[in-house]
Amino acid sequence: MVKTSTGLEDNVAGLLCYVAGWVSGLIFLLIETENKFVRFHAVQSIIVFGTLNIIGIAFGWIPFFSLFMWPLVGGVWFVLWVVLMYKAYQGMIYKLPIAGDLAEKWSSKPTK
Repeated sequence: MVKTSTGLEDNVAGLLCYVAGWVSGLIFLLIETENKFVRFHAVQSIIVFGTLNIIGIAFGWIPFFSLFMWPLVGGVWFVLWVVLMYKAYQGMIYKLPIAGDLAEKWSSKPTK
């Protein structure tokens, strides 16, 4: 495994990008400047869990509808959370539809 600028192995840092949802993704995106693997997982975490968070909040404002949607959004959140952490720990760049393509494009190192 490759060490990152944070001193962690890249698979561990990739897993940690998902631990606290979009928040940990944002933290790793800001502190990891070199490792493309970690930056990919950080951006994918921000996109996936940020979107699910917004959806959950939006459905929370709709009476009765939220009773059915919260468990669905929560279930999707949990399954994606486990799968993405597992795949990152295996050292895989596991691209989800749409979010993975965006993460691949947006995770490239910014030019100076």
